Amino acid sequence: MTMPTLSVTKIAAIVALGSLITGCATKQPHPIALQINQNMVQVEGGQFEMGSDRPEADKAESPARMVTVNSFKISRFEVTQEIFESVMGSSNSYFNGPNIPVNNLSWQQANYFIERLNELTGENYRLPTEAEWEFAAKGGTKSKGYSYAGAQNIDKVAWHHGNSNNQAHPVGLKKPNELGLYDMTGNVGEFVIDAYDDIYYRYGETDNPANIEDTNVGLAHKSVRGGSFAYSADESENYRRDFASQSIIMSDIGLRLAKDAQ
Repeated sequence: MTMPTLSVTKIAAIVALGSLITGCATKQPHPIALQINQNMVQVEGGQFEMGSDRPEADKAESPARMVTVNSFKISRFEVTQEIFESVMGSSNSYFNGPNIPVNNLSWQQANYFIERLNELTGENYRLPTEAEWEFAAKGGTKSKGYSYAGAQNIDKVAWHHGNSNNQAHPVGLKKPNELGLYDMTGNVGEFVIDAYDDIYYRYGETDNPANIEDTNVGLAHKSVRGGSFAYSADESENYRRDFASQSIIMSDIGLRLAKDAQ
C-alpha cells in the first residue's frame, strides 16, 4: 500500500500548528521581561520602623512609626537607559550610557514607561510604594541597621555629592545592601508611587501604607527616595524623603521597578 505524500506546504502548516499549540502550553516571557526578571529580588514581608525621630530629621520624616509591608519583588538595579530605550525607542537622559540609569524624566513619564512595558511584556511592573522602598533600602528582614543602604560608610554603597563628580554612573558599581540591591542610596533619586504629604506619617495607615493619588491639584507632588549623586551624606540616610512635581523633569531622578510577589 502506497502511503500518501504530504506537500512541503502541508508539512510546514502542521509544524506551525504544533509550534503554536506548544507555545500556548509553554508561553515564554518576553525577552525584555526575561532580562528584568532575572534581576528581581523577592523581599519577604515584615515590620520595620519607618521614618526617624532624630533631631536632624525633617518634619516630613517623623514621627518614626512601625509599619508592616507584604512580600513583594524589586529590581536589583535602577532602570537603565538600555531597558528604557528598548521599550520607548529613546530617552531624554542628560547623562548618557546604556548602563547608566535613565534620568531627566518626570513621574508621569516614568509611569507611562511602565504602562508601555507592561503592554509589551504582559507583566505587571509598577513603582514601589514609599514603605516598600524604605523597607528594601534598610535590608528588609535581613537589615543590619545601617544608616545607608548597605553600609555605615556612604562611599561604599553610593554615588553622592562627595564622590560622584556631580553626575550619574553605571548601575551596580558600588556595594549592594543586605538584599543584594544596588544604588538604593545615591546615583539617581527614585520615584515611588506615593503622593508626597509632609504630615502623612502622623495619620497614614501602618499596614501596607500607600498614599496614592494622581492629580493636577493638591497632592500633585510625588515622593522621591534615596538621595542622588547631588546629595550630601547627611541628606541621604535611608529614612530621608524628598519630592518633585509629577510633571517636572530632573536630571538626577530615575526609577526602579517593583511588582507584587507571586
